[in-house]
Amino acid sequence: MLTYLYTTILCVIHVLPVINHATGNEGTDQEMYQYRERIKSMFYHAYNSYLDNAFPYDELRPLTCDGQDTWGSFSLTLIDALDTLLILGNHTEFQRVASLLQDTVDFDIDVNASVFETNIRVVGGLLSAHLLSKRAGVEVEMGWPCSGPLLRMAEEAARKLLPAFQTPTGMPYGTVNLLMGVNPTETPVTCTAGVGTFILEFATLSRLTGDPVFEDVARKALRSLWKTRSDIGLVGNHIDVITSKWVAQDAGIGAGVDSYFEYLVKGAIMLQDEELLSMFSEYDKSIKNYTKFDDWYLWVQMHKGTVSMPVFQSLEAFWPGLQSLLGDLENAMRTFHNYCTVWRQLGGLPEFYSIPQGYTVDKREGYPLRPELIESAMYLYRATGDPSALQLGRDAVESIEKITRVHCGFASVKDLRDHKLDNRMESFFLAETVKYLYLLFDPDNFVHNSGSEFETGSGPQGDCVLGAGGYIFNTEAHPLDPAALHCCSRVQEERRELQDILLSFSEPIVSPVAQTGEEGDPADSPHQHPLSSSESIALKPGAKRKARTLSCPMQPFSSRLAILGQIFTDST
Repeated sequence: MLTYLYTTILCVIHVLPVINHATGNEGTDQEMYQYRERIKSMFYHAYNSYLDNAFPYDELRPLTCDGQDTWGSFSLTLIDALDTLLILGNHTEFQRVASLLQDTVDFDIDVNASVFETNIRVVGGLLSAHLLSKRAGVEVEMGWPCSGPLLRMAEEAARKLLPAFQTPTGMPYGTVNLLMGVNPTETPVTCTAGVGTFILEFATLSRLTGDPVFEDVARKALRSLWKTRSDIGLVGNHIDVITSKWVAQDAGIGAGVDSYFEYLVKGAIMLQDEELLSMFSEYDKSIKNYTKFDDWYLWVQMHKGTVSMPVFQSLEAFWPGLQSLLGDLENAMRTFHNYCTVWRQLGGLPEFYSIPQGYTVDKREGYPLRPELIESAMYLYRATGDPSALQLGRDAVESIEKITRVHCGFASVKDLRDHKLDNRMESFFLAETVKYLYLLFDPDNFVHNSGSEFETGSGPQGDCVLGAGGYIFNTEAHPLDPAALHCCSRVQEERRELQDILLSFSEPIVSPVAQTGEEGDPADSPHQHPLSSSESIALKPGAKRKARTLSCPMQPFSSRLAILGQIFTDST
């Protein structure tokens, strides 16, 4: 079953971009173009309002036309919006902002930052922008995509997060001071997603830079979290990262848990990792057994499976899109239709929605311009061409324009019952909501590439095929190119192989007499003493030799093919 699931997940991610949208497509080319132009107008109204009124603060306050720092004083909206600029086709502004960020963003600051948010928004945004730089017309340096200024910024930001992982369990603290590390009084209680949402960004960093520390800590956190699941296969909402004890024992797919499951699936795809897929498959069985009711997903007690909260949370709306990546389209569409009924009822998705009562939950009536349902619509439309997914996109454009547009950008909805607004426009509105809307109405966008276009990397080997499709979106909608990981990983492997070959030249020549042992113990032969490390032409002083594993330092380019970012060799 695992092999079947693994094959399915890879097939789906390759098939999505080449679905014929003529089937069941109610959107004419003219209508699709008109919606793209409207969505562009939405983006630039929000983006220019941020630049004019809020930069260099993290976020725009649209009702008072000023700015505020929220997640660490990184000019966060600018980082989050950078790859969206390219997806909308604005190469010139991408180049300007990429240069501006290099000159203005400083991570050596005395600020307490969310480990989770800094990773998905800052590290993820910089990695994506780095990998898209050449497509955007940036003059990349020699060695790209395995080197570059935005990659170095991403690495610097990620290193600031590493102290949070120094716990007995390997599960990270939720907050870290970028200058001082973890505060001694920092709470050890972290949400599940805050433990399990690092493998995409950190593995990408490790594969691009050759430093394994990032992927290692992310995997250790995932494995530690996996060990804490209950006897019925569920995880709770908040955990003590020191003791591995669950503090909040509500199990579900929404807030506090959501992106943990997302990263198991996407990590399995991007890294071709069967361990991650196996983890998700086991969780999926328990989720269906204990939390699913009539194509809704409720919250249950993690040990008993009894319902604790019969609510739908807006953050759960990513789930149908995730199911589409696994090929579970029938279940995905049924759940998607449930969620769409809530949007049509209220003009948005409230943070909490009572399923039995069919209405909002007290003090959880807001809609902060979240992208999750639009994200699922994009995935499902790519996979099925179902017109209901496109209709959700139309409804979203109309609702957001009518309800949330103000003079300075777009404002979060404080209460969907009366459409009162809140003085905040989170950075994910430009990073995710607008991006997924645009991609829904732009079937020919480069992100949907079917492999007909690609570019080559100018790395040490100069023969990497990149940008051929198969992009993996992190949970902040920053697209990552899996082919780049292979390209740079191969470069690191070939460097190690070359070192092994050079080491072999440092080995002494063994005489036939010593080989046959005719003169007694070979150890007594003067020919048997190896060169010291100082005499080696490949090792640094004090470094130890490792056994050679491969005999050839590189392959000719003719033996490599790339299809939608999936790299094959003649031995595959």
